[in-house]
Amino acid sequence: MNVETALKTATKALVPANERSRHHHRHSSNDPVWRKERKRCQQKNFYTTCFMILMYLFETYLDIRQHAALKLPTLPNTLVGVISQEKFEKSRAYSLDKSHFHFVHEFVTILIGILFFGTLPWFWKKSGNFLPLVGLNEENEILQTLSFLAGVMIWSQITDLPFSLYSTFVIEARHGFNKQTIWLFIWDLIKEMCLAIVLGPPIVSAIIWIAQKGGPYLAVYLWAFMFVLSLVMMTIYPVLIAPLFNKFTPLPDGELRLKIEKLASSLNFPLKKLFVVDGSTRSSHSNAYMYGFFKNKRIVLYDTLIQQCKNDEEIVAVIAHELGHWKLNHAMYSFIAVQILTFLQLGGYTLVRNSADLFRSFGFDTQPVLIGLIIFQHTVIPLQHLVNFGLNLVSRSFEFQADAFANKLGYGSSLRASLVKLQEENLSAMNTDPWYSAYHYSHPPLVERLAALDEANKKEE
Repeated sequence: MNVETALKTATKALVPANERSRHHHRHSSNDPVWRKERKRCQQKNFYTTCFMILMYLFETYLDIRQHAALKLPTLPNTLVGVISQEKFEKSRAYSLDKSHFHFVHEFVTILIGILFFGTLPWFWKKSGNFLPLVGLNEENEILQTLSFLAGVMIWSQITDLPFSLYSTFVIEARHGFNKQTIWLFIWDLIKEMCLAIVLGPPIVSAIIWIAQKGGPYLAVYLWAFMFVLSLVMMTIYPVLIAPLFNKFTPLPDGELRLKIEKLASSLNFPLKKLFVVDGSTRSSHSNAYMYGFFKNKRIVLYDTLIQQCKNDEEIVAVIAHELGHWKLNHAMYSFIAVQILTFLQLGGYTLVRNSADLFRSFGFDTQPVLIGLIIFQHTVIPLQHLVNFGLNLVSRSFEFQADAFANKLGYGSSLRASLVKLQEENLSAMNTDPWYSAYHYSHPPLVERLAALDEANKKEE
């Protein structure tokens, strides 16, 4: 880009959106050129909506395939004699309940999505009309954006709350997973909304300010802000935010702690703290994870994981798998991939942010920053689906590599036992459709993971 072009782009970016688009209001609805242009813009919106419906139909087809796999009355051959029939029947019932619920939830979600984009201009206008009622300037884009987001948050809570309640207190409770009371559920909801109110406005305000002042290097500035923000959030979340919802206590001294510390030391993993989180206060599902930068790493075990595994070796095998992700730099590769994708998305946004046609195709005569981001994300849905599919492929590859890493450390049999145990205790789906799992799963199905471990052991023998 030459200097003259850059200056023109920067000047155009700095002109308020309402000034740039003010002339649109002067067009007469009887103007044939205007009618033709408006029809063309409406066709763009129509095509985008059609793609949303096509993607819904495609994913529904995959859901139907998965539902058929879940209804199979027998275990996969690999799991025969490994998973008890009782656990299989419970897993099958749980998976089918979730599948039925998913069909309804997705149908309502696509209807709400179409309704939301159809009423997006009206919603934006009403959020601006609300500001004078509370003594604020409706010409201020940041204030109107915050008003808009507040309305969206309230709308989202209203539309999603019935599904969250049913999922938690009917499906999860029916199958013995839910442990939280309705009051704890409401308290968590209040805390989530408070966090959104505290963290959202400064972040959104900063993004809009950067977009208004960024000029030709807007994508770089926005990416730099998002990069710093992601580092800050990764730092403060486990220290300040996660403790608002769960209690973290040091793993007591004992044989398990000694084994984990010995394993970490043998791999030069800079383990600083080892926690147990009270996941059982909300659910009996289990997990383990690690976090931290550089020489300040921490490992967190769910108390349900400790309760469900038969012995310390199975727990240590799970940790060996997690340490495999660290040793093989999976987290770093994933972080870099996300940063590259974020930069490309922001770069794409900067190419269309001043496209009056694109905004008009969704019913906007002005070009607000947030609306531009929403519209851009909406129009690149096909690419997003392809990217997500690729990321899932990479993630599954990483899981196989971490399993192989734990196997090489001598935890193969214990890891196998722990994977089976966690599959049983979490009532995870035993039968999976290959198309469905390839498209949706970030972790390979149990059958594939056990087969990979067996194959590695045969090669060693």
